[in-house]
Amino acid sequence: MRIERRETGSPYRVAAASVLALLVMLLLGSLLIAAAGAPILPSWRALLVGALGSRLAISEVLTRTTPLIFTGLACAIAFRARLWNIGAEGQLYAGALAVAALGSGWIAAPAIVLIPLLLVAGALAGSLYLLGPTLLKRFLNVDEVVTTLLLNFVMGLIVSMLIQGPMRDPLSMGWPQSMPVADQASLPKLMAQTRLHWGFVIALAFALIASLVEARSVLGFKRRVVGANPQAARFAGMSATRVMLVTALWSGGLAGLAGAVEVMGLRGYVTGDLSPGFGYTGVIVAMLAQLNPLAVVPSAFVVAVVFVGADAMSRIFNVPGYIADVMVGLSLFVMLGTSFLLGYRIRR
Repeated sequence: MRIERRETGSPYRVAAASVLALLVMLLLGSLLIAAAGAPILPSWRALLVGALGSRLAISEVLTRTTPLIFTGLACAIAFRARLWNIGAEGQLYAGALAVAALGSGWIAAPAIVLIPLLLVAGALAGSLYLLGPTLLKRFLNVDEVVTTLLLNFVMGLIVSMLIQGPMRDPLSMGWPQSMPVADQASLPKLMAQTRLHWGFVIALAFALIASLVEARSVLGFKRRVVGANPQAARFAGMSATRVMLVTALWSGGLAGLAGAVEVMGLRGYVTGDLSPGFGYTGVIVAMLAQLNPLAVVPSAFVVAVVFVGADAMSRIFNVPGYIADVMVGLSLFVMLGTSFLLGYRIRR
């Protein structure tokens, strides 16, 4: 027997892989619910009602979906070029810090000017935070998985230092936080009396733009070629270094936007727990979407439903809340397995 690479991937098999991952996630979730001593079907019903059973619940799901779209896009675009960006969490915080620093009164401008300016600043901060690992990969062959992952922890220390030092809000009496952004720097609410803001619309717009770029632009074509076969790209006259650098700016910028919209639309300031792992979850979102930028949107929505609904399920049946983390994490392993089966086959 030998393992050989498939020449083409059927779109039906790609779709089946995502469906299989969701089914396995449901099965494993059911086993975990049963192990916790809760009834399986009523628990799943509580999860769905808690996530989709009311206007407020749906708004919470969409609010959670927003940063997941950005981090999912960041990972999907980078992975398509085989730039293994595991640092979206750090890039998210870089964007958040840039917005908090510039939007807390350092720049005085009306909302129509300040909001786009801060979004650009957040994206630029995230881009620059990924640029270093990309240069190390291209010129010194340093593994970007290690460097981007470690930079997440470095950024955690930077955030802690800044919000407890020069950026700390002197009026905060409890948990350290940065100075709040000005009112004119806040994103308007999308639905009254909810936390859902215009960052969701911005995320959808970037998903559409990323999909068009990947499918219809020269850059998208070059990124696919470099990701599939760097040697062939070089022989065709494509600059792998240039493609990688543009990909890093694009990917890091999207992750930085996740932090920017969280501060401008939801929190208003930076704290150490601004992100409950949005950057890491973005890897799972991208894999569930099979690295398709447009499919990142429903993938992020499904993951958000699981997280938001699990909170309701936990309250009603006293089921541990971390079951959602386990289910979503295991779905990544299922996707890795199905991706292998999609890309390779066993010959006798």
